[in-house]
Amino acid sequence: MSAEKRIPTGIAGLDRVIEGGVRDNTTFLVVGSSGTGKSTFAMQYLNYGLEHGENGLYISMEEPPEQIMREAKMLGFNLDKYYEKELFFFHSKGKDFVKLVDEQLPALVEANRNYSVKTRVIIDPLTPLIWAIQDKQEQREIITKLFYTLKQLGPVLITTEEHSSPGETVGEDVLIPIYMSDGAVHLTYRPIGGAFNRALEIIKMRATRHGEEVYPYIFVRGVGVVVRTTPLVSAEDMRKYDDVFDKAIRTAADLGAGERMLERLVYVKENWSYPFSPKETLQIFFESQGLNDAVTREDLARRKEKEASSPEVPLDIGDLSGGTLQIEDTKFMQDETLFSDSDDGGVIEIDSLSELEELIQ
Repeated sequence: MSAEKRIPTGIAGLDRVIEGGVRDNTTFLVVGSSGTGKSTFAMQYLNYGLEHGENGLYISMEEPPEQIMREAKMLGFNLDKYYEKELFFFHSKGKDFVKLVDEQLPALVEANRNYSVKTRVIIDPLTPLIWAIQDKQEQREIITKLFYTLKQLGPVLITTEEHSSPGETVGEDVLIPIYMSDGAVHLTYRPIGGAFNRALEIIKMRATRHGEEVYPYIFVRGVGVVVRTTPLVSAEDMRKYDDVFDKAIRTAADLGAGERMLERLVYVKENWSYPFSPKETLQIFFESQGLNDAVTREDLARRKEKEASSPEVPLDIGDLSGGTLQIEDTKFMQDETLFSDSDDGGVIEIDSLSELEELIQ
């Protein structure tokens, strides 16, 4: 699990499924069609930062500042008291935005370089810039420069409107911003029924263990967006499969896995975040590493001979990070039924992780 400090988005419920918030100096994209609430997400994100001692920079390519603050007040966010003190606006349109990216924003970054207060940045929406630049290469270059520049101020939230064709999961016009962003969520209308007819999905969230479900959300005046989620995995649930992982690590060591693979298994154990058993995943991983396709009679004999000449040493998982690998002595079973006299060359076929465990006990 990532130990990097997280910055809460202030969007109720969302932080529960993205490890507590976004990483600093990253871009967070909110994608959705008209009416899904992208601007509400942006205002709520901005308001949270202002209420917790941050500055705010709101870049709008459609609405003037007065209209933005008026709409925010209708949702219960009073931005007036921060205006031109902690909250600043850039209002630019279409091609004029290129000048903003090339000249004004770099100058702002330079002016704030030694300023200790974090600035939370909003671009709402990015859509006019996408439409104004038809050439995909030019579009990608300016978006790359924009994201790079703004991330130096602090965490950035960008909204963009999609216009997807039938059968498209995500509209083609937003693919470049999604690719260039550090994190992205997709807002959609869904026939869930009742009040929950809008839903959020996390498309990507770099270096973050995030939820993978579809999360309904509603709008509550005075609060804003409320995303209906449950904690991804509780602290207790994260540890309930430790025994499974420990057995897998011992099995891998006994089958001759290298130190690097054992380190990877320990890392998977520490970061397993699903509510179901990892047995199937571990079995597939073992197969991909060639550890349970087949074990020959000669392999077992060589390992047994090597073990007989070595002192019994337990596997200490805690020592893996220090670069010292200690492998538990294993007495392989002598049952003749394990070996085949057929034409397969004395190969023992292993179909599951449990069979591996039984084999080496």
